[in-house]
Formats: sequence, C-alpha cells, structure tokens
Amino acid sequence: MQSIRQPVPQPLLIIDHPDFDLHDTGGGEHPETPARLTAIRRQLANSPLAGRLQSHPPRPAERTSLTAIHSESYLLRLEEAALAGRAFLDHPDNQLCYDSYQTALLAAGSGLAAIDLLEEGAGQGAFALLRPPGHHAERAMSLGFCFLNNVAVAARYWQSRHRRRKIMIIDWDAHHGNGIQAAFEEEPDIFYLSIHEHPTWSFPGTGWAADHGSGAGHGATLNLPLPPGSGDHEVRRLLTEVVEPALAAFQPEALLLAAGFDGHRDDEMSGLSYSTELYHLLGQRAAAWAARYCPGRLLALLEGGYHPPTLALSVENYLAGQLEPPRATDHNQ
Repeated sequence: MQSIRQPVPQPLLIIDHPDFDLHDTGGGEHPETPARLTAIRRQLANSPLAGRLQSHPPRPAERTSLTAIHSESYLLRLEEAALAGRAFLDHPDNQLCYDSYQTALLAAGSGLAAIDLLEEGAGQGAFALLRPPGHHAERAMSLGFCFLNNVAVAARYWQSRHRRRKIMIIDWDAHHGNGIQAAFEEEPDIFYLSIHEHPTWSFPGTGWAADHGSGAGHGATLNLPLPPGSGDHEVRRLLTEVVEPALAAFQPEALLLAAGFDGHRDDEMSGLSYSTELYHLLGQRAAAWAARYCPGRLLALLEGGYHPPTLALSVENYLAGQLEPPRATDHNQ
C-alpha cells in the first residue's frame, strides 16, 4: 500500500538584519536599544520553533513607498539630522545617530520584503524583527522613538503593489498608534483597530473610544482603550466580543499587526498587566483570523517591548501560538 504523504507545514518568515543594531539611541536610560533584538534572536535560536522559522533580509524602502505616507520635506529633514550628527529629531526621546536614517529605511522596507514573499506563497505568515519602531511617526513628525511609520508604509504598499484593497491593521502595543490612525482615518478600506492603555494615563494621549475616523473613513477606526491594571481577561473579552465581529464585518484581504509587547506586567513602559501567555493566545487568534479571511497574508511588525528578557519570551510565545494547528476551542478561550 502506498503511504500517504502529509503536507509539509509552511515556514513562518522572520525578517531581520544585523544593521538594525546600528541605530544608536545614546545608551544611558533610553529604553529602545539593540539589546531588544539581541534577546529575541537568542531566544528564537534556542527555541523548539527554530526549525519552522525561515530567516530573510529586508530591503531599504523605496522613496515612492515612503512618500505615500510621509512628506518629502520630512524625509529630507530626517536624513539631514542623521548625517549631520544631531542627537535627536523633534524631541529628545527620538535619539538618532549617523546610521539611523539607513536603519530606518531597512525597518520600513521589512514589511515590503515580507509582503512580496507572502504574495509569492513563501510562508504561512511573517514577523519582522525591526527597529526603530514606527507606529507613532506621523506624516511630518517623529514621535515616541519612531521615525518612519513601518506599518502604514506596509499597508499602502500591499494596496498599491499587490492590489489587496481591504487591509485590517490590529495594534496591540500598550500605546496608541497615533501615526497609523492619522494616516488612514479618512479611508474606508484600511481598518485600524487598537487595544491600548487609556490615553488619560498613557503616551501619546490619543486613541479615544469616541474616535471612529472621519469622512469616508468613518467607522474604519476602532479604539479600545483599557484602564491601568488591565490584564489578560480584559483582552480576551475584547477579542471575542469586539475584534472578531469587526473582522467578520470588514472581511479583510490582508492582516497587518502592530505587534508591541510593552503591555506585559514586567514592562515599566505601561501600566497594563498582560502575561506572557496572552501573546500565545494572540498568535493563535491571529493565525485563525488569517486562515478564515486572508490565508497566507498575515504580517506582524515589531513595535514596543522594552524589558528584553520578557520581550524575547513574549515574541516566542506569539510565534508558537501562530504556528499551532487551529483548534475548535480557540475561539472560546
């Protein structure tokens, strides 16, 4: 009798590059450092998941992809600030160095490289280990350690290059992605959903529940702010009662995740109290959503997470959840 071959599971694509370490935020007390990625790389290299992860390099984002989100004058100002050796741009939080502009181009290009690979059918999903993060960057302003809005650039590229019209962005960073909301708040075909600490207590002071977008984009912005101390239970409830109905109503053609891990109880950058296990659940749910609405088109881009050991464990848990076979009970967890 001829044996039946089981299909080989597709890998999960990891986008990474050593040049991300060149972005120097000045050391000292700044929380956004190369140690973040070093910890993740070490964790994944020693993980049981290692054999199912496939590494790929990013490419620098093209100018046309950047100007779809940022103004030309801002890009010139960012480049000049780095090359001139300035210590920061727009605010002392936004530390940079000579190499920061080129590193930011690689970060913004990580999503583009991943999208091309996913559209070729190279993997079941992708995760970009990148820095600097991006979701606070606005059209002409850097903010909150962010210079180029990596998620927004990727969303627009998915539309323009691969004709995926309806893009769902889910942002679970502890801080609201003001830059993503600002980029798309008037557009009906890019849905931005954010779970974050309430703006009364949290940077950058945006992301109110009353914000629903404007003009043609009214209804395509959904903010779900949580009070300090909120943990796994509150997020689980939102996933089932709010996020999943929003996905069903929108029917996305691609799913983009602004994957921040600073809501963990050990991370001092927020007052939220998530466990490491919550990120495993988020990976499970994300995989299930992609399988249901947009198979093979699931991309997560790293945002926050500033306690390196916990960040590394949380990323591993997220990826483990995404790689698990779907279970009928996942929806009710």
